[in-house]
Amino acid sequence: MIADRLEKLVEEMVDRGVRFDDAVSEFEKRFIARVLGQQAGSLTRTAAALGMHRNTLTRKMGAYRIKRAGEAR
Repeated sequence: MIADRLEKLVEEMVDRGVRFDDAVSEFEKRFIARVLGQQAGSLTRTAAALGMHRNTLTRKMGAYRIKRAGEAR
């Protein structure tokens, strides 16, 4: 069950002293990257799947340095 897995992860992160902001940022970064990959790099479809505006997605991708497939690193 996802709730159990998430609870264990949160417990481990708290025990290791991970800061809340760092945990949220890392989750958001990985979540966006995964959905972007599932949507074959389409910003429009990714934004829709995430429930956010395309401009917000683009801003977050820049902040997290997330690249679309085929973009220069």
